[in-house]
Amino acid sequence: MTSWRLKIPGRDIWRVGMVEASIADVARRGFAPDATIHWLPEEGRLKFLADPFGVWRDGRLHLFVEAYDYRTRHGVIEHIELGADFTPVRRSVVLREPWHLSYPQVFEADGETWMLPEAYRSGALTLYRAAAFPDVWEPVVRLDLDTPAIDATPFRHDGLWWLAYSPKGPQRWKQGRLHLAYAERLTGPWRTHPGNPVRNDLASSRPGGTAWIEHGLPRLPVQDCTRTYGGGLRQLTILKLGPRHFEAEAGPPLSLPPGAGPYTQGLHTLSACGPVTLFDVKRIDRSLWAPRGG
Repeated sequence: MTSWRLKIPGRDIWRVGMVEASIADVARRGFAPDATIHWLPEEGRLKFLADPFGVWRDGRLHLFVEAYDYRTRHGVIEHIELGADFTPVRRSVVLREPWHLSYPQVFEADGETWMLPEAYRSGALTLYRAAAFPDVWEPVVRLDLDTPAIDATPFRHDGLWWLAYSPKGPQRWKQGRLHLAYAERLTGPWRTHPGNPVRNDLASSRPGGTAWIEHGLPRLPVQDCTRTYGGGLRQLTILKLGPRHFEAEAGPPLSLPPGAGPYTQGLHTLSACGPVTLFDVKRIDRSLWAPRGG
């Protein structure tokens, strides 16, 4: 008699949390067992929030996240304003496009607040500016790069703007290649690094959060996708960076935060927000229900 087992495809379900520690401390020491963690409530079935980024305004923490529903397979960017106890007090969709949006890098520069969401299915990377923070965002410029950028992460170093991102292509490229571009101004023009891909490693290439400078060196959270997409995070320390050179080394994988419950199968965003660091963790849903068209 032939035996068989039904293989149920899994759906990644993410949950957003916040830890009261700087990103440098988390990257260096991991999540302390006694760390103070604040969790956003879980979403309804087949929904999740992921890719958290944030800024402080008037003593309030404003989060920007990908909101995804498997029934529509379409991500939008939501804003969540938190109270003093880190509980949501206001929430709304602030950016919706015909294409999927995620990874809403929000940052302040040149007296403005910017957003650089991942939208590679649009065929380009678009920089938005807050016309009326936090609700109204206007497109400013499409960045001309060597590929529609995935999880583009901007930072300043040695007088230049830099952009770290992964390329469009096979899953192995999207999860295991790192590209760079640089510009004198945030709005461009941007030049791509001649060494692209400057890194080719499933364990430490795809950007995963906010870059920061420590002891004069750029540091970048990068995803470890060797086991599963977004399975973990490492710190990538960029030792040498210039228009014609690049050298970096990756640290060990970060431990999971305490209190993650069933969300133990992934960690793929680490973003800085002053004394608070934002992150997301993953569980894999293997229920039999499948969305239409799935």
